[in-house]
Amino acid sequence: MRVVALVPGSIGNQILFFATLDSLKRYYPNAQIDVIVEPRSKAAYRVSKSVHEVLTFDYKDRNSLADWGNLVGTIRDREYDVAIAVGQSWLVSLFLWLTGIPTRIGYKGKGAGFLTNTISMNTSQYVAAMYHDLLQPLGIDTPCPELAVNVPKSDIEWAQHEQKRLGIHETGYILIYGGSGQLSQIDNSDTSYPVASWQQIIQDCQQKQPQLPVVVIKEADDDKFVRSPKLGVTPLLLESCPDIKVTCPDNIGKLTAIIGGASLMMSIDSAPLQLSVAVQTYTIALLGAINSIHLLPKSDKFLAIQSPTGKTADIPPATVLEKIWGG
Repeated sequence: MRVVALVPGSIGNQILFFATLDSLKRYYPNAQIDVIVEPRSKAAYRVSKSVHEVLTFDYKDRNSLADWGNLVGTIRDREYDVAIAVGQSWLVSLFLWLTGIPTRIGYKGKGAGFLTNTISMNTSQYVAAMYHDLLQPLGIDTPCPELAVNVPKSDIEWAQHEQKRLGIHETGYILIYGGSGQLSQIDNSDTSYPVASWQQIIQDCQQKQPQLPVVVIKEADDDKFVRSPKLGVTPLLLESCPDIKVTCPDNIGKLTAIIGGASLMMSIDSAPLQLSVAVQTYTIALLGAINSIHLLPKSDKFLAIQSPTGKTADIPPATVLEKIWGG
């Protein structure tokens, strides 16, 4: 059986879809599963264990009929048996119908008439579980499993060397992802958190747990959150927190491995947040308008702090610290 899943959205959305892919592979071990994702999200599948091939298509671009026609041709050439549409775009449903794939699964709503099997979208639950519901027409009606990732050995080895470089391989560490780069957002919600607030949190952690290093994740394209002289830019966060460590993993596998070694992860709504869930690191999530029910599974390992205003920036540092020391 050949299956293609059309999954728009960011890297965080892809990671939340991993549980669906893993269940599909578990129930149909001989299935060849491909995904079609936005170019910005292709990197997520470095840590997927269930996908055969990752194709790209910019769903949000102003695509011409020729662009859509090329997508239809690409899909038709691969002779898929099943297509799963994760969004509710009538245009995607229409072009799936044009591919002639015999089983076309999606949510009820716009374009549902072009699909062969539809289910109601239950938006009141964890997003990974909502995606997992799409497997019901294939006879998979089990609960959504936990998120899981498959980190390449080379990335695990990189993380081990990185921990030694930072001097944290024997102590454990608190890991912080503050955002502003391409990994920051699952969607376009306001997820930024002020550097000044992070400074207060870091300083309190260093005072109360001086033996536990604080490590900040810096993306290659991020010159706003952490500016380190070692990375060729001017100091910012280091001015008030000179003892913090900075790590800059250059792919999702390395990022996942460094998250997996942390004692505690603090993050805004982001891809690193979902990776932390997948590797079962104790996690505190700073969330804005999106309810934690949608982003986190029920577990004592994952604690959410919901902004009272819907903006992550309005979460008081004292609230975060109370969760750290009292959670």
